[in-house]
Amino acid sequence: MFMNFQDEYKRKLVTSDEAAKLVKSGDWVEYAATINCAHDFDEALSKRKDKLKDVKIRCDIGAYPHYTAEADPSGEHFVWSAWHTAAHDKKYIHKNLYHCPQKLHENPKMTRENCDPTNVAVIMVTPMDRHGYFNFGSSAVSCWAAMETAQTVILEVNRNLPRCLGGFQENVHISQVNFVIESQNRPILTLPATEPSEIEKQIAAHILGRMYDGNCIQLGIGGIPNAVGKMVAKSDLKDLGVHSEMYADAYLEMYKAGKITGARKNIDKYKQVYSFAMGTQEMYDFIDDNPGLAACPIDYTNAPWIICQIDNFVSINAALELDLFGQICSESIGTKHVSGTGGQLDFVEGAYKSKGGQSFVCLPSTVEIKGEVISKIKPVLTPGAIVTVPRSATHMVVTEYGIANMKGKNTWQRAEALINIAHPDFRDELIKEAETMKIWRKSNKID
Repeated sequence: MFMNFQDEYKRKLVTSDEAAKLVKSGDWVEYAATINCAHDFDEALSKRKDKLKDVKIRCDIGAYPHYTAEADPSGEHFVWSAWHTAAHDKKYIHKNLYHCPQKLHENPKMTRENCDPTNVAVIMVTPMDRHGYFNFGSSAVSCWAAMETAQTVILEVNRNLPRCLGGFQENVHISQVNFVIESQNRPILTLPATEPSEIEKQIAAHILGRMYDGNCIQLGIGGIPNAVGKMVAKSDLKDLGVHSEMYADAYLEMYKAGKITGARKNIDKYKQVYSFAMGTQEMYDFIDDNPGLAACPIDYTNAPWIICQIDNFVSINAALELDLFGQICSESIGTKHVSGTGGQLDFVEGAYKSKGGQSFVCLPSTVEIKGEVISKIKPVLTPGAIVTVPRSATHMVVTEYGIANMKGKNTWQRAEALINIAHPDFRDELIKEAETMKIWRKSNKID
């Protein structure tokens, strides 16, 4: 006979306005990552602006409107710390929102050991099941780390979240939380499935040519990883596996095409492993109650020592620019903040150490800014640019002109390989710069 947890649920049930009153001036408040970010709670908290000062809010890709940030542009009452900067964050960056650098697999450890103690943690969850458990939906990233360190744990129940099976650390019991809010069940964030550009298809084709049956795939965020997924779905590849921080629609396409079985994975065999999911409603419906997938915390999915245990791993991520030394910037344009390190460095290092592993970082060779075409391969990074992947970690760089393998190459070999995949219009100029920088030995031009 099962225990009845409804009485405990009712005792802990409060309104969002009542829950917001638990926050005091000077508190640190942690919201769950991505589409599990607090919504109704943050809206209620924003209404208390005039009663609070210096409330610090931490979040990783806050997927919903930031009501507290909107209510207080000066940051006197509410100030956000973003583990990773995404769409809703960008309008507040350097105003009342500041980036907190991280390697994503270290997020739970930093939350437990290095961050200012969390006073209130708020996590959006699915409704409670008959066993008394709530599910973290599509974001198991670091919920348990936040709850273990918080003085007060509040759940915001939303019936629209998919219920994502484990894995581990994907659920929390009613006995382990302090309060429950029944939200207004707002629609969760969806991302449209987009068609890749011609250049993205060309880049993806170079990568596809190096893939083979049994590869385990990680796709980062962006058009190029998505293009790879679409092309894999139409290829002859088979028995592919999935181990990724983010689950996206590209995986669903590959699965529907019969490409994903996980049969050759060394660990978590037959399971598609991920930490959070963002995409279309079709994809959320697919992951809901699906035992073929496993939601795990980010210190498992992104740990390089876990990734490297999976043979034939293929990691595919996007970049903003890189220099002739092989330093990769994926998070800023000069000093202008764009995103964050996220899991890119985790997978670059883990994939390279995998037996048969390959790490690809991709970018178009040029970008047009205010009518001017600029090379994304530069002699040195734009002043102030953040180095996401140090030159010592970079494995393979891909543009529409090919693949440059950085491993085992000295400085002039790196410069030569990267200039060979730069846009032809910029190669002569890059050679001259490389000569000036003393990292050029011979011309790669054909007479």
